[in-house]
Amino acid sequence: MQATSTFRLAVLAAALMGASLAHAQIKVGVTVSSTGPAASLGIPERNTAAMLPTEIAGQKVQYIVLDDATDTTQAVRNMRKLVTEDKVDIVFGTSATPGSLAMIDVAGDEKVPMITVAANARLVQPVEGNRTWVFKTPQNDSLMASALVETMVKDKVKTVGFIGFADAYGQGWLEEFSAAAKKQGIEIVATESYARPDTSVTGQVLKLVAARPDAVLVAGAGTPAALPQRELRSRGFKGGIYQTHGVANNDFLRVVGADGEGTKLPAGPVLVATQLPDDHPAKKPSLDYIQKYEAAHGAGSVSTFGAHMWDAGLLLSAALPEALKGGAKPGTPEFRKALRDALETVKEVPATHGVFTMSASDHAGLDERARVMVQIKDGKWVYLP
Repeated sequence: MQATSTFRLAVLAAALMGASLAHAQIKVGVTVSSTGPAASLGIPERNTAAMLPTEIAGQKVQYIVLDDATDTTQAVRNMRKLVTEDKVDIVFGTSATPGSLAMIDVAGDEKVPMITVAANARLVQPVEGNRTWVFKTPQNDSLMASALVETMVKDKVKTVGFIGFADAYGQGWLEEFSAAAKKQGIEIVATESYARPDTSVTGQVLKLVAARPDAVLVAGAGTPAALPQRELRSRGFKGGIYQTHGVANNDFLRVVGADGEGTKLPAGPVLVATQLPDDHPAKKPSLDYIQKYEAAHGAGSVSTFGAHMWDAGLLLSAALPEALKGGAKPGTPEFRKALRDALETVKEVPATHGVFTMSASDHAGLDERARVMVQIKDGKWVYLP
């Protein structure tokens, strides 16, 4: 009888120890738009999530990846599932700005750190309320808009037509570009918008062409940003066309085709990593990412959007050792708070899109090292020093 009781106790102890070890595993929730209008962003992000390290600072890391189909409501559902059912310690995502903006309230209410791979500055500014739990890897629009306007000045552009997404991405770019353009004396003579799923922008483009601007800025992301550009060229527009970093992938090149020739845009350094000077801080991490991604998915398959997910992994790798110092266990509110706090202490971490230095007032953490100007020449991305 005593032997049986001892055996049962041993089994119970082993089970409890196993449960404790399983609970100690760090869980990362990921939601991306691998289908829908933002699929050209979400697919490389999903692919990259599969490449992220499964052990950091001696801790096993599990990634739970969901698709939100570029649907804001589904992004929030995914976020709630990851937090309440899967009990993740941190969430990466999502691909598009509207979904990420909607996820912020869940991050704050549940007190779970979130690293978004969407671009709009309003995701992390101001760092207060629920936004204290949110960080991001893409460059702020203001950082890219200023580089874009500097290039327009060099190109002697005086008037610009604007067409952007009819959502937070397009609206955010209109605000930032308007402010930067005004400082340099560039006038916006026409403003139009369209929805991501739209298949025609003929009316908007006719109005832009009628305004006779020197150039047009298209503020879209992924392949839907090619629609206005192709329509502009088909309507005989001969002026310059500029895009945002939202199109910095090869899918855009494929869809825009010959109509993309000469287009200029600001982008993360990873887009033209092999063309960067050797002393650029993003060159080494970019080439490392490119080698790993293309080994899995083929030459020319890499994308700046997947690189945003890779950078999220680099931030986690930098923050995790600090978060573990206090002894808080993964799977607990204390650990989530420790991880959030640790992300704010990240300093000078080189990544594919620049060098990250976070603080209590800056949850984007990138400076001018995070942007380069590129141009489409002969269907390829070319670095403009």
